Amino acid sequence: MLYREFGKTGITVSTVGMGTWNIGNQWGEIDEATALATIRSAFDHGITLFDTAEAYGVPAGLSEERLGKALAGVRDRVQIVTKLGRWGRRSGQTVPMTTVDMVRLCLHACLYRLRTDWIDIMLCHDGKIEDPSVYLEAFDQMQAQGYIRAYGISTDKLKVLKRFNVNHTCRVVEVDYSLLNRKAEAEFLPYCQEHGIAVLVRGPLNKGLLSGKYSPDTVFTDSVRSEWYIDEARQSKLANDLAKVERLKTVLQPGEEMITAALRFVTSHPVQPVVIPGAKSPEQAAMNAQAGTQLLSEQERALLLEYLEAGTASTGEVKPELVQPLLR
Repeated sequence: MLYREFGKTGITVSTVGMGTWNIGNQWGEIDEATALATIRSAFDHGITLFDTAEAYGVPAGLSEERLGKALAGVRDRVQIVTKLGRWGRRSGQTVPMTTVDMVRLCLHACLYRLRTDWIDIMLCHDGKIEDPSVYLEAFDQMQAQGYIRAYGISTDKLKVLKRFNVNHTCRVVEVDYSLLNRKAEAEFLPYCQEHGIAVLVRGPLNKGLLSGKYSPDTVFTDSVRSEWYIDEARQSKLANDLAKVERLKTVLQPGEEMITAALRFVTSHPVQPVVIPGAKSPEQAAMNAQAGTQLLSEQERALLLEYLEAGTASTGEVKPELVQPLLR
């Protein structure tokens, strides 16, 4: 596993982390023993950064609870990222974050569920927030008291990130970025690089599509990906993404090869992101960790994009000597 300094946080983290959204039953049922074993497998294979949120899980908070259990005994050797601001949203009874005290109380609840005395990185989970002043004041206070080491926001919108960084104290941003979603490359990632904001990437496998295990005939029924069928626009995007994945399959085998290439594409960006793919088994966690042992060159990243957009059509043939470095 490769490790890197995480922006200006002063924290060293694994290049590949683990997202724990899907160990809380929102992506289909997963028993607790398997969830805990999956987290421990990630740790055993070199992963030190684990991402979660107060709202993750059915019931809400279950992902934090399971993560806290799994990391018992190794807490001082890992970094925990969690997020505030969406508790109760699925039930329509969101906790209003209107005062510093409300943020403080929810943060203490996270500490309780995670069985820890501190959070390494605390993020605001409201990616469309207009006025982040309550979060900023609360996070400043909790940081001064030693409850959090660094803070930031989870958002895909540059204007929201700029609002949160108004005092130049935002140290981390979590953003959606992958081979299938490169919107952040235009302005978002350059802003982060300019301001020394560490980038945590969710969705590096685009909710599993970049594993190559799904076909255009697949129907997703879990509570997360079933939203892809809500309207024609989302259905059209899904079809387009699956077509791109099919083109990648002309040069990469579904499963480990595609997962490794997709994760390394992200971690090799000049802003030095950390990816947080999910896993639902110890084997998946180990596979994800393996992707963190190497980076890609600029030429290799460009080659992946070429195959994604045009398959082998633009080159006329697959060139093994160029493809194999993606997987070394």
